[in-house]
Amino acid sequence: MRILKIMALSAAMLMIAASMVFAGPTFDRVMGDKVVRAGISNKGKPFGFINDKNEWVGFDMDMAKEIAKRLGVKLEPVVVNNKTRISFVQTTPPKVDMVLSNMTHKRVRDEKIDFSITYFFDGQKFLAPVGTIKAPKDLAGKKIGSMQGTTSIINVKKYLKSLGDNNPQVIGYQNEVEMFEALRQGRVQAISTDSTLLIALAAKTPGKYELVGEFISDEPYGVGLPEDDSKWRDAINFAIQDIWKDGTYKTIYMKWFGPDSETPFPLTSKIEMWP
Repeated sequence: MRILKIMALSAAMLMIAASMVFAGPTFDRVMGDKVVRAGISNKGKPFGFINDKNEWVGFDMDMAKEIAKRLGVKLEPVVVNNKTRISFVQTTPPKVDMVLSNMTHKRVRDEKIDFSITYFFDGQKFLAPVGTIKAPKDLAGKKIGSMQGTTSIINVKKYLKSLGDNNPQVIGYQNEVEMFEALRQGRVQAISTDSTLLIALAAKTPGKYELVGEFISDEPYGVGLPEDDSKWRDAINFAIQDIWKDGTYKTIYMKWFGPDSETPFPLTSKIEMWP
């Protein structure tokens, strides 16, 4: 019996040791492999999406490429969505080393994973057919579409209740494409998520849809990172700051959000810089 216990204990110790090897410091592993795996959406225009040429592109993709370049490693993009973008960072070993997927840095999320400094600044609004919503109060009692697994759906319910709608009808969809299709088919009267995503959706059919109401939240985007890995977090933060400092960030931003882009959105803040 004692021998069996010793064997079981030894096996358990080997499993723990193996997991520690796989889970080791992200920075050392990435720099050793010369590959960084980045979780990026492929259905979230303009942050990450498949274009008409079947290319995976977007603001987050360009930022991920630039971060990889600064680190001197190859980028390996991995598809994530609203349900997997956190869990892919939590697994042992992690399925991705970082996530750039228009993800707002929230305290509740910070309890599960770590985040970089803010690399994009947005806010949540509503999108509705032109002329159907004259004032914010008109949203009360309407069916509103939002995104499953996001803080957006929570914000919508809270906002509608503040307008006096005690039983808000908010329907969650898996991605922006499904949410917008529900709006086009009239299954919801408005949709709500981050304003830049809504601008991109409206650009598909110019003149038919418009942003309505006020910003109902601040949405600071951070790069999702493995928990308690300060060396890796510092490397990502330094890369983001360097991208801002030499003007590369502005070039990328203007490409996707400049006045001549499909999704014009003025830059509202600055990247946090450390001396």
